[in-house]
Amino acid sequence: MDELARRQLASIAEVVAVTGAAGVPVWLRGGWAMDFQLGAATRPHVDVDWYCWREDADRLATLLLSRGWRFDPRMPVDRQLDLFVGDLEVSFAYLGRDRTGRPTVGAGPWEGTPLPAGMLDASPGRIGPLVVPTISVAAQIEFKQMYPVWMPERPRRPKDADDLARLRAGPGRAGPRTPRP
Repeated sequence: MDELARRQLASIAEVVAVTGAAGVPVWLRGGWAMDFQLGAATRPHVDVDWYCWREDADRLATLLLSRGWRFDPRMPVDRQLDLFVGDLEVSFAYLGRDRTGRPTVGAGPWEGTPLPAGMLDASPGRIGPLVVPTISVAAQIEFKQMYPVWMPERPRRPKDADDLARLRAGPGRAGPRTPRP
């Protein structure tokens, strides 16, 4: 595992410790969520992506900013919480709820759009001793499949096809790992 991945894992551990102590629920999403469900780092990651409830975002920001994290000035905080810890990019997409309590997109042009059923009900993922709440594998697959449909300007990337194959293979069967430099 390279130095960037080690620092990203340290940021994940910090988020889990801080939010756990404060009672702020968060869920890992994106590439690291896949890796935690598969039990190993499978490829390099540019950033670390999370979900949090929109109503918890200010408290979450206060907790992390007090630990030396800082806002990403390029991103509007009304859309999602984007932070830096050192030179690492970490984002928290906002969740809302519909009147039945089902998670929805919490901000932006898709605000109020229902998210996949059961998305937040996954068992925590694990890499080594680090246990992290993640979105469900089924939701990860749906997102990877649908992004090019929902956002035609964002075509499927080769890493997305590789991620889909890994997720479909399931935990413990992550398939070949992308070599790290």
